[in-house]
Amino acid sequence: MADGSNPEVPASCLFCACIPQSQVGIFERWGRFTHVAEPGIHCFNPFAGTWLAGKLSLRVQQLDVRCETKTKDNVFVTVVCSVQYRVMKDHADDAFYELQNPREQIQSYVFDVVRASVPRIELDQVFEQKNEIAKSVEEELEKVMTAYGYTIQQTLIVDIEPDATVRKAMNEINAAQRMRMAAQEKAEAEKILQVKRAEADAEAKYLSGVGVARQRQAIVDGLRESVLAFSHEVAGTTPKDVLDMVLVTQYFDTMKDIGASAKSNTVFIPHAPSQIADISAQIRNGMLQGNIKQE
Repeated sequence: MADGSNPEVPASCLFCACIPQSQVGIFERWGRFTHVAEPGIHCFNPFAGTWLAGKLSLRVQQLDVRCETKTKDNVFVTVVCSVQYRVMKDHADDAFYELQNPREQIQSYVFDVVRASVPRIELDQVFEQKNEIAKSVEEELEKVMTAYGYTIQQTLIVDIEPDATVRKAMNEINAAQRMRMAAQEKAEAEKILQVKRAEADAEAKYLSGVGVARQRQAIVDGLRESVLAFSHEVAGTTPKDVLDMVLVTQYFDTMKDIGASAKSNTVFIPHAPSQIADISAQIRNGMLQGNIKQE
């Protein structure tokens, strides 16, 4: 053309490029960025210096970073940090041209923040403050990566792995604590059983004593009534004579029962029927002493 402008390009020289959904295309002309292409089909003329320089995915991507560091109490741990990021559509050209390898860039900043945060706290606090560590990593990455056309969706501390020997020691400490608690609970249960058993034994002995006392009181009351009735019915008899007769009767009843039993464990003490008076005197003295104490 006479005005020196580029001649019109025939339609047969056009090329087509298809940009998939969730992606954008970067177009250049003679090596210079021209525009960002939306998803769809785009025609361009390479003979006029226009071509598709590349594509960028707008999907959320995830990068897992394993960072080994040391805590304040000198325990080596491996912190696994999961970073979810994506390209900002409005700054796709920055994401395409500014960074050669965004994954390595993110990994470097994760290393920097984790190794600056974890050494200031002890191992137990690392587990307790993992959300604070993740927030620090996210804030630092967001501040840096925004300038390169990337946005940080979320940052998570997904795992904290102490050294194998440290994990074994922690498990042994935990097991020892649980065994100590179990032993304390068992001892407390045995203590309660012993106390209850002692209380039951004391109550049983008390009730047994009450029963024996009532039995003896009933025997004494019965003997008293028998002596008084016999003394009134038979003239010239004294209560002592009646009591001696009752004791002799009980003595012969006892001998009869012992002789009738084939498996008797009775131990005989040297005695004679003539000693009944002494026995009756002892019983009588005991009854008198008991009455004196009751009065």
